[in-house]
Amino acid sequence: MKRCYLVGMALLLVLAAGCSGPAEQKAVEENTTTGDLADFVREAAAYAATAGEDAALAEFNNEAGRFSQGALYVYAYDYNGTLLAHPYEKEAVGSDRGNWTDVRGLPAIRIGADTAANGGGYIAYLYPAPENGSIDESAVETYVPKVGYVAPAGETWWVASGVYLSDAAGPGTEPYPGPVSAMVDLVERGATYGRELGAEAAFAEISNASGIFVDPEGHYLYAYDYNGTLLAHPHLQDAIGTSLIERQDPFGMENIRALRDTAESGGGFIVFIWPNPEQENRDELKIGYVLPVDDTWWVGSGVYLSEITGETASLPSPTP
Repeated sequence: MKRCYLVGMALLLVLAAGCSGPAEQKAVEENTTTGDLADFVREAAAYAATAGEDAALAEFNNEAGRFSQGALYVYAYDYNGTLLAHPYEKEAVGSDRGNWTDVRGLPAIRIGADTAANGGGYIAYLYPAPENGSIDESAVETYVPKVGYVAPAGETWWVASGVYLSDAAGPGTEPYPGPVSAMVDLVERGATYGRELGAEAAFAEISNASGIFVDPEGHYLYAYDYNGTLLAHPHLQDAIGTSLIERQDPFGMENIRALRDTAESGGGFIVFIWPNPEQENRDELKIGYVLPVDDTWWVGSGVYLSEITGETASLPSPTP
């Protein structure tokens, strides 16, 4: 289903529900940060607490309201996944989006709801980028990473907004924030290395914890075959030679299978959940990038969401 919406330097839109705005909307300032996004959502939650649910939802649905600032606006869901408010998608209000997943299988609405229920915070997911002024959720090739922020607005509902990762980079950091650009470069170099020097040399170098594919910030490369067998990894030596294709995260996403499928389709970004060793191995959303090396194996790497936002982003246990 195609939905039309405004393209801005820091385009913010509804999580997995699409958006559309009038042509006269002005773009958000290009230096909008993830911190600005969080402040905006927290302000909306505070407004809901003082104005009450009915008045707040009416304001969030108002295209000319205080929380519809050009391309920057707030939307709302209840904890069952029902869309409660969106200033530019009134026809979708009342619809159930609770089981929506992004193109790689990440249950973004469920993650947003659980994060809000635990006090709020940043999330990440994939969503289609604009093409010719419209968006098509069925167009797999248009999905790109977004960063969102969610906050509880009451006992039964929550508010949020989001920004494309490329727009969150800010001036002078195109096309992505520094850690993400470095991670993409790492994967591209690894794929080239594998093609030029062969699998044996590549696996040895990728598995070297002090090698060229582990950067000073701790980002590293890994390699799998298309059956999900781990071929090389600097920190999971004991798992090399083991198929991890059936591995599931706490929300039920088979993340190794999803990574494999992304590589098999030509490569690109994926958002998935993985334990963060810097946060006592607590589960955190990770923005990954993978590329095929040849028709037998592929490489990938990732950046934790907290590296982009500067805030702890450990996920709560999913609601049953």
